[in-house]
Amino acid sequence: MPLMAQNSLEEDIKAIEPKVIEWRRDFHKNPELSNREFNTAKKIAKHLEDLGIEVTTGVGKTGVVGILKGKKTGKVIGLRADIDALPVTERNSLPFKSTVTSTFLGKETGVMHACGHDTHIAILMGVAEVLSKHNDFAGTVKFIFQPAEEGPPPGEEGGAKLMIKEGVLENPKVDAIFGLHINSGTPVGTIRYKPGGTMAATERFVINVKGVQTHGSAPWSGVDPILISAKIIDGLQTIISREARLVDEAAVITVGKITAGVRFNIIPESAEMIGTIRTLTPDMRKHILARVQQMVPAIAEAYGGKATVEIQNNTAITYNDEELVEQMLPSLEKAAGAENVQLTKATTGGEDFSYFQEEVPGFYFFLGGMPKNSTKAAPHHTPDFYIDESGLLLGVKAFTNIVNDYLAE
Repeated sequence: MPLMAQNSLEEDIKAIEPKVIEWRRDFHKNPELSNREFNTAKKIAKHLEDLGIEVTTGVGKTGVVGILKGKKTGKVIGLRADIDALPVTERNSLPFKSTVTSTFLGKETGVMHACGHDTHIAILMGVAEVLSKHNDFAGTVKFIFQPAEEGPPPGEEGGAKLMIKEGVLENPKVDAIFGLHINSGTPVGTIRYKPGGTMAATERFVINVKGVQTHGSAPWSGVDPILISAKIIDGLQTIISREARLVDEAAVITVGKITAGVRFNIIPESAEMIGTIRTLTPDMRKHILARVQQMVPAIAEAYGGKATVEIQNNTAITYNDEELVEQMLPSLEKAAGAENVQLTKATTGGEDFSYFQEEVPGFYFFLGGMPKNSTKAAPHHTPDFYIDESGLLLGVKAFTNIVNDYLAE
């Protein structure tokens, strides 16, 4: 890029910061749950239309897709931002604090951008505005504003899977896709990344244990599904502690809910357990899922009961294409400074950006959102979650550099 054009681009990136912060605060104050992001989508679509970008709405229910063509033909790059909020009641004194309430799974709850998706929207809107003024690249940018990353409501489709099903990666066909996630525990001004498996495949499982109901004073006259459940939980943990090759990557099996019984002196007829499995390599995922399905009914049978297990996939492995990471790492270093772009370890959180990566090469990285002088941050998905807005401009720089450098290859 000629020096004059580069200087103009950098000036426009700097100038967009107040707008990005303003947009972020508006989205934060007015959050919407998964598959219900109606007003959020309208604001995004209007912004893109005002920039002269070709816009399609209603993709994957409430998703918005913008297409910006360069002055020459070339490759197609996708940039993705998730747009949904969480059923969390915000607990702070920010002037733009959310006071929105809604119903989630039949319960009244507050609604909060407790994972930073509001910042992702604002960053990508900023990138769209900057690139609409500097579209002298060879190729096309597809801006993908995705609903329901946190998962669609029960009984509904949504998220990345539905957008892919409805053709978001086609017409024009995306060659590579990029995403970022702000992180409350990563210092502002830094970017963290990992080639290969960076976030886990997540599965939700439901185990139903069948026993024989009897009086609590005479357990020998029945079959105790609560005892069997305890043995199953113990057995599942041995898959992790004795079978998973943890020197390669982490793996997790967690039982998060147990439901059984109605009274202290009755051994119930059945018990239900619900939990999650997290894996970071295809081989480990295949092994653990197979062992869970083998072990659960076998343990129940050993204690005189029966058990079934149903496993539902929620996200695939967020797998960063190694060649793409190596190719685009200089773009991130140019944005943040080489010393501020750091290799990180994988996390056992899940991200449905992974489904895009199953279709095309992708690169997903983490953006710092913790104030520089802080040493502790509230976790994501909590009422006290907080993001330092001074970190948003780096997200705009990173995406802009990625676009220009990728399309120049």
